[in-house]
Amino acid sequence: MDRGESGENFDADGANVAATETAASARAEFAGYAGSKSCRACHAEQFEPWRHSHHGLAERLVDPARDDVAFEPSRTVEHGSQTSVVRKRGAGRGARDAGEYVVETLGLEGQVAPRVARRVIGEKPLRQFIVDAEGAGRGVRGAGRGDGSALAEPVAPHASSDATLAEPVAPEADSDATLAEAVAPDDELHRAIGRQQVLELCYDPAKHEWFNVYGDEDRKPGEWGHWTGRGMNWNSQCASCHNTRVKKNYDAASDTYATTMAEATVSCEACHGPMKDHVDWQQANRGAQNSPRPEPRAPSPGPDPTLRKFTSTEWLAICGSCHARRGELTGDFVPGESFFDHYSLVVPDLSEIFFADGQVREEDYEFTSFLSSRMYASGVTCLHCHDPHQARPLAEGNDLCMRCHNGSFPKSPRIDPAAHTFHKADSTGSQCVNCHMPQTVYMQRHWRHDHGFTTPDPFLTKRHGIPNACNRCHADKDADWSLAAVEKWYGERMNRPSRRRARIIAAARSGDAEQAREPLLTMLGDADNAFWQASAATLLRQGELLERDDVQRALVDATGHGFPLVREKAAGAIEPLVDVRHPAATAALAKLLDDPVLSVRVAAAWALRATVDENSAAGKDALAYLRHNHDQPGGAMQRGMWQLARSDVDGAVGWFERAVRWDPNSAPIRDALAVGYSQQQRPADAVRQMQQAVRIAPRDGEYWYKLGLAWAELSEVEHTIASLEKAVAVDANHSRAWYNLGLALDQSGKAAEGVAALVKAEKLDPRRADIPFALATIYAKHGRSRDARGAAERALAIDPRHRDARALLESLGQRQR
Repeated sequence: MDRGESGENFDADGANVAATETAASARAEFAGYAGSKSCRACHAEQFEPWRHSHHGLAERLVDPARDDVAFEPSRTVEHGSQTSVVRKRGAGRGARDAGEYVVETLGLEGQVAPRVARRVIGEKPLRQFIVDAEGAGRGVRGAGRGDGSALAEPVAPHASSDATLAEPVAPEADSDATLAEAVAPDDELHRAIGRQQVLELCYDPAKHEWFNVYGDEDRKPGEWGHWTGRGMNWNSQCASCHNTRVKKNYDAASDTYATTMAEATVSCEACHGPMKDHVDWQQANRGAQNSPRPEPRAPSPGPDPTLRKFTSTEWLAICGSCHARRGELTGDFVPGESFFDHYSLVVPDLSEIFFADGQVREEDYEFTSFLSSRMYASGVTCLHCHDPHQARPLAEGNDLCMRCHNGSFPKSPRIDPAAHTFHKADSTGSQCVNCHMPQTVYMQRHWRHDHGFTTPDPFLTKRHGIPNACNRCHADKDADWSLAAVEKWYGERMNRPSRRRARIIAAARSGDAEQAREPLLTMLGDADNAFWQASAATLLRQGELLERDDVQRALVDATGHGFPLVREKAAGAIEPLVDVRHPAATAALAKLLDDPVLSVRVAAAWALRATVDENSAAGKDALAYLRHNHDQPGGAMQRGMWQLARSDVDGAVGWFERAVRWDPNSAPIRDALAVGYSQQQRPADAVRQMQQAVRIAPRDGEYWYKLGLAWAELSEVEHTIASLEKAVAVDANHSRAWYNLGLALDQSGKAAEGVAALVKAEKLDPRRADIPFALATIYAKHGRSRDARGAAERALAIDPRHRDARALLESLGQRQR
């Protein structure tokens, strides 16, 4: 008997049975795939550039022809507080591991040990290396030992095709070897793959140097983002976009993977879909096409009935399936299907993922920015600019832009680069992309163009700290200098709708929700670009805004929008209204449970998670989404939230505890676990979790506030006051922290200080009746009848049905008589 990663016992013989079952399942799953090698004979013009492109080299086996230079001779790499060694194990002594490429680096247990590089992600500008997870056993769905012996049985190719299911890519740019010939045995790629991790040390082939992909962050073992953590897990975080038709195959009970795929790397069928029927039809009707010199074709019997022409929207979905920052809903996208049936797209919201004008900030890829652009709104698609087989632009420099901006397209204004840019021809400043597609460096080496096609605006830099392309280049000048130049050149044209929109979003993020309310409502109703309507819906979810009747009505109306992204984000925005039994919001969400788009159904089911029928279509969709993602701490937390809403407190706590184990440095997860412990009547444990939350996020007033509430459950008044005082010190606008601080101060005998805190709370949140009512009770207790009556009347003005306020007012009247 061996022990797997989860510590559970299992039978090694059972592992072999499971491996065989996985292999059989994979054969059926990928039976419609022919493999890229089958495309080569007929489509050599596309095949040859593809196999040497970023797509063709998205993931491959380690190959001496390419990778020996990275490991030989050995070298020592200093990164952060760590020292690692990269080397090639010695050959010539008959050892089984001779010639392997290894990275000696710090592991989960704090020990430096050799990690064998199994496969490679990417080519230029950097290569990342995939290794087996630490401590993986030989059992069911395990990651395998260093020699890979735990991998399941190979998945055989379809009998009618000589193409394998997972062909590796060619090792040399000038090689004419077929894919199958290019790389040594394909058995590892064809097997079900257990837990594997991606090292943080990467190789830069241009500079011939190793570096840490996270720069100076110095991540440590035990952290989610360390190479041993789930943030660097290949099965969950990398595999699906670097390979073709990946099935993650995660088993929660054993916390193991048996990941399979139709083919390694971004193959022909990753974009064109399964093509075995096409290959079979071509071979049957147009002669053998799978040899280097196919025989002359027979007379055409007509068009190939197996082929379907994708629409522009479908092509966008194909590109977006990998080139988007999004949440996976199904893990089962096939080319030709709707993007929104498989993914939930991230849009600009209150977070700092994007700048307020839509420019990329964090690692956002391209698709979200592109959907936000005027280019997309005008009908431009990825294929207008990019050759997917070469994974490069169709033209160089301004020639690419001038393909459309030459006056021949009605939606593309004619542009003279010299007159438009006010820079010398062929200078850096005369290049369209340098102004409208500025680059940001990710992963320390990867320069990526922003695909939002934004307009440089130094005004937004001055007011809101949003970067502009002018000062990215003229780094020795300030924003005033750039602003004077663009206003001189372009005048009133700088006061563009995009500037006004960026200011609205910046205001919403600043905490001045009331200032942003009406502009956001206007933005939500602006039909020029549905993407920004979706962003407005998300921004309107803020608590203070969501209490307004006009905001509630607008968001409920948005659930009927024609674009699914708007419906999805509107459903998420009105989720808090379910807790207050808002009838219109609840009815709108119930209607969305039958929406034709899966992302919308899942959003609605999540909002109604306390009551939705788990056997309904939407309920099943939501559960499938939760199961697909519960191998990550955020997904485990969501499983717990679902269970908690359905009154399964013990089940919820189990998921929360699992999430904390996987990511102990997440304050939201600690907060969720504290809620679970509180409902289990474990207040001391809840306090401990909130203490960890404030340790992790000491500048977040919400966690200090909740720590104060947790102390209150233990009747620890002084600790309650100290935590709430910290909450208002960190966030002076936290009205609920001021409210509870006022109650606690009064309880401790500090009535005057309590009243002052409650007065502050009422000024911050004049729409809540409980605040003036609390003031009324304190005033009444201390004999200040006039003040008490005034506060009670304010409470009744807000909520005429407030029985306690009315009773207090009546008792005060009787006392006066």
